[in-house]
Amino acid sequence: MNAMTTSTSSSAQYRSDVCIVGNGAIAKTTALGLAQAGHSVTLLVPPARSGPKEETSGAQPAWDVRVYALNHTAHNLLSSLKVWGALDLSRVAPVDSMIVNGDGENAGGLSFDAFSAHTGTLAWIVEDSNLAQALDAALKFAPNVQIVSGRAASLTARHDGASVRLDDGTVIEAELVLGADGRESWVRGQCGIGIDYRSYHQRGVVANFSCEKPHHGVAYQWFTCDEGIVALLPLPGNRVSLVWSAPDTLADTLMSESQGELAIRLGEFAEDKLGCLKPLQPEMVKAVPLVIIRPHSIVAPRVALLGDAAHAVHPLAGHGMNLGFGDVVDLLEVLAGREEHRSLGDERVLARYARARKEDVLLMQLATDGLERLFGANLEPVRVIRNLGLNLLDKLPMVKRRLIAHAMGR
Repeated sequence: MNAMTTSTSSSAQYRSDVCIVGNGAIAKTTALGLAQAGHSVTLLVPPARSGPKEETSGAQPAWDVRVYALNHTAHNLLSSLKVWGALDLSRVAPVDSMIVNGDGENAGGLSFDAFSAHTGTLAWIVEDSNLAQALDAALKFAPNVQIVSGRAASLTARHDGASVRLDDGTVIEAELVLGADGRESWVRGQCGIGIDYRSYHQRGVVANFSCEKPHHGVAYQWFTCDEGIVALLPLPGNRVSLVWSAPDTLADTLMSESQGELAIRLGEFAEDKLGCLKPLQPEMVKAVPLVIIRPHSIVAPRVALLGDAAHAVHPLAGHGMNLGFGDVVDLLEVLAGREEHRSLGDERVLARYARARKEDVLLMQLATDGLERLFGANLEPVRVIRNLGLNLLDKLPMVKRRLIAHAMGR
């Protein structure tokens, strides 16, 4: 097969080197990477949902409330796959610096900037819809990729391969099955992989605003005790994207208010830096429950997990998607470096992938979970210590540079 095809045919059978289950950015990027490495790929996506489309205002589509702070690992991977150039770069905002604020009257602070990190930019803010459109465009020209739309019913692993059977009788045969199907992964469940799961009793409330003053490419973050973690990320022009990790009770209130009332609440944090905030039209606020998920393994016979299926972390550092792109990079490298006599789904090959991802994922889980616990403690001695810690860290340039390098994926 020379290019991407789409099929919904029942009782059909497909054979490919790899079957990827999932329809998000990580699944599509993995399909592109494997196809460009010379492997045949079947991408299994759920049937398209019917329903009203979101309306847009004016000539430009509305700004997506779901955005990612992509680091250099993600940027380099997408560039190598010819996806970055397919983005609408007029809607991508570079992050030139980041300012982290503590809580209380004597709030500590910490700042990072691209100049100190000896780089052009720390990260790039990209809308989910922009990334999805670029990936879909790249997939249209990808060699050896077939897209099958349907609902998976069973997964069977054998010594020589694996098969995914759909509820309409379609069977997909492959050497390797990849689960990139989100934090409630069907693939993970089919493999019987246990998880450690904990709810933060928070929701990530997201919305977009225009700001009176220019943001100068600065990403702001405020750690509070009672109100969670508030982040304002730069968008192109005088616009910012809100990610508010709010306790459930507060999230209920935020979701019941108008976006104008939400803007007034944000004024307490941002008005002196960004001026008056106004909702972008059309007004839109969404929320998602925040949890941490640690699967007991990210591999099983003939199966590997990527993205949120392999790890779900608190969004306070904005690196959940970057961890997923790191999965793709390491998987492609491990598969490319395997011995000739080993198949893509060989047990030793998959074990190498698991080892390659262990440290990076564990560090990010420990960091995000630890920071959430630290700043969620409503005790004055803890508040004093964490503010002092922020101030001390801000005065240690060598340590800051190491932190920046890790966050950028270097």
